[in-house]
Amino acid sequence: MTEIEVRTAVAAEMDAVRAVFGGAMMFDPGTESDLDRQLSEVDRTLVATDGAEVVGTVTARTRDLSVPGAVVAAAHVTGVGVLATHRRRGVMSRLIGQQLRGVPEAIAALWASEPAIYGRFGYAATAREVGYEIDLHRVGPANDRIRPGALGVLTVDEALKELPAVLRRLQEQRPGISGRSDARWQKRLLDKPEERNGRTARQVLVHRDETGAIDGYALYRGKMNWLPVGPANEVLLEELVAPDATAYRELWQYLLTMDLSAKLTYEHAALDEPVQQLVSTPTALDRRVSESLWLRVTDVPRALAQRQYVVPVDVVLDVRDELIEANTGRFRLTADGSSVTCERTGDPADLSLSVTELGAVYLGDRALAEFAATGRVVEHTAGALNRTTAAFRWPVAPVSLEIF
Repeated sequence: MTEIEVRTAVAAEMDAVRAVFGGAMMFDPGTESDLDRQLSEVDRTLVATDGAEVVGTVTARTRDLSVPGAVVAAAHVTGVGVLATHRRRGVMSRLIGQQLRGVPEAIAALWASEPAIYGRFGYAATAREVGYEIDLHRVGPANDRIRPGALGVLTVDEALKELPAVLRRLQEQRPGISGRSDARWQKRLLDKPEERNGRTARQVLVHRDETGAIDGYALYRGKMNWLPVGPANEVLLEELVAPDATAYRELWQYLLTMDLSAKLTYEHAALDEPVQQLVSTPTALDRRVSESLWLRVTDVPRALAQRQYVVPVDVVLDVRDELIEANTGRFRLTADGSSVTCERTGDPADLSLSVTELGAVYLGDRALAEFAATGRVVEHTAGALNRTTAAFRWPVAPVSLEIF
């Protein structure tokens, strides 16, 4: 048996990298396009090789992510896979361990196809999403009149110019949202007929404010469906971004009142999605809650210092990290509304926890007190748990708009 080597990939291996990932996920990776090559980051891709054969892979994309009160760099981890012939040999552990110890960002994020895997490496589910299946015949949307001319449609070329600024505005309001480069926007708006699954071409619906500026958009498709009792078309909402309340309301009113339509589905809604306020029959919003974004803190003091906190806090955290030695120790986190610092200290701990719990609460949705109930967070100073829990929580729930 040859020894497996883990190292950075070279460009000539990227077809093999895609084949390994496709095999692990059981899909055909197809032929790499020019845009795919532009988006691939060879220098951020690790491979495990058995002789000349690539048997495992993991990669990270360079993107930013909105966190409470800031937009910061975050390693977007994807492409994790090991050949079935090389399972149970520690290949994935070596790949993920080497990646996490080497990322320059203070946090890493991913979507977990098998959640049980990533908890072993200090990742934790940090955001939840709501999948809606909406009965349009029952939902009863608000009857507010849409202002004439407020809504319109864009071509793809127009969307590439106009939509990035709207997404950026939402990043400034809600945690969990990944930024997109120009190339990634091109990928997002790509609309191959063979990938529509019987639906229409993607529609780019926008809302304009009183000055004519775009302040919200929705990406959606339709699908014809006809029942014995009449038309029952289906609407697939792919993405809705509306930092402005008026734009949000009017985009949703349009979608909830589409002629000949009976059902609307949307997979990436926030836990506190405001559309719940815009309907008279909430039970028509059939909801399914699931975990979405997983997060791993790779640099404790830098990660905690780069987000904001709802209330002032001064706490010493005793952190354990079995994978990244520099994260283990006691750190004093101090935030007063105008500044945040987090530095190593020799002072006694107020709370003890692992890096996994820090990742779970980092985006402000989950509570530290949740983990105290099972002994994963231990309070050493009376009142420290409640104060720190309140500081980490955020007024709006995080959401991730895309699987990457």
